[in-house]
Amino acid sequence: MIEIEDARRLSPAGREVLRLRVVAALESGKVEGYRQAAEVFGVSERSVGSWWRAYQRDGRDGLAARRGRRPGPPEMISAEERGTLFAAMADYTPEELLIGGPLWTRPAVVELIRMVTGVVMTEQGVGLWLRRHGFTPQRPAKRAYEQQPAAVRAWLDSEYPEIAARAKSENATVAWADQTGLRSDTAPPGRSWAPKGHTPVVRVTGKRLRVNVMSAVSAQGALWFTVFLGRFTAPVFTAFLDRLARQAGRKVHVIVDRHPVHRSKAVRQWLDANAERVELHLMPGYSPELNPDELLNADLKRHVHTSRAHTAEQLAHDTRRFLHRRQHQPHLVRGYFRARHTAYTIL
Repeated sequence: MIEIEDARRLSPAGREVLRLRVVAALESGKVEGYRQAAEVFGVSERSVGSWWRAYQRDGRDGLAARRGRRPGPPEMISAEERGTLFAAMADYTPEELLIGGPLWTRPAVVELIRMVTGVVMTEQGVGLWLRRHGFTPQRPAKRAYEQQPAAVRAWLDSEYPEIAARAKSENATVAWADQTGLRSDTAPPGRSWAPKGHTPVVRVTGKRLRVNVMSAVSAQGALWFTVFLGRFTAPVFTAFLDRLARQAGRKVHVIVDRHPVHRSKAVRQWLDANAERVELHLMPGYSPELNPDELLNADLKRHVHTSRAHTAEQLAHDTRRFLHRRQHQPHLVRGYFRARHTAYTIL
C-alpha cells in the first residue's frame, strides 16, 4: 500500500504509474468502487474518481503526466516599452538619470521600470526578467573620462589601417609595446574561498621590491621584452627599440601610448637617426584597452607571484622566466589580439 504522503512525493512519472495502477485495478475488478481503490492505494477517493473519468474520456493519454510548465500571465511590459528601457540602459547610467550610481544594478532597473512604465517589480523579478531578455551581470570595462571617442574612431577607421598597409608594403613588422611594473607588496589577484566572516590571509614580504618590464608583441605571436630595476627613461626605451629591431631582422612599426618618455626629445632624435629601422606611432590618449600588450601585462601579473620573492633579483628572475615561457607559446600571444577591444588589429 502506498501512503498518501509518499504519493505526494512521487515524481511526475511515478504519479503517472500510480494512476495507471489504480485504473487497472478498477477495470479488472480487483477493487470494487472508488472507496476501496482509495483505501488500497492510499490516495483520496476524489482522485480515484477523477482518474477513472479521465481514463474513460481520453484513454491512457488522460492519465499521462503533464509535460512543461503551466503558462504564466502575460508580460506587463510591452515590446515598445522594453525598447525604451533597453535604449535608456544603453545610452545612460543610473547616475545620469538620478536614480542610482554608475552601474545598472537590479534596484536601479526596478526604479527605471517604475519611472517609464509604472510597473512595480521586485529585485528578484527584475533579475529573471533581464535574463529572459538576454542580459547578464558583467564586470564593466573601465574608460577614462579624458578619452576622446572621435580620436579613437579615427584611429580604428583610418590611422591604424594606414600603418598596417605601410608595414605590409615595406615588408615590416607591426609591434605593440608597453611598460609595466611588478611590486612585491601586493597580494595575488583573484579571490580565495574561506568561511563566511573569516577573511583569508596571504603572506607577503614586508620589503617593497619592484621590477619594471618593457615588452612588445605582434599579431604573429612574437614577443620581445626587457626586465630592468631602475626607472623607465629614454635610454631604456631606445635601447629596447634597438634590440627589438635587431631581433626582428627587419623594420618595425612600433605602436605605443602617449607616455612622456615616448614623446621625449631624446627618443625623437634616436628615431630620426634610425628611421630605416624603427618607426614609432602614438595611440589615442587614455585608450589602454586598444593595446594588445596590455593583456600581456595582465597575464604577467596574474601568473608571477610577487609575494614569494625575497629580493629584487629573484623577482626579476621569476618575471623573465614567465616571459621566456610565453615567447615559446606564440598561440597564447596571438590570443591577446583576439579580445573584443583588440580584434581590430587583425585586418
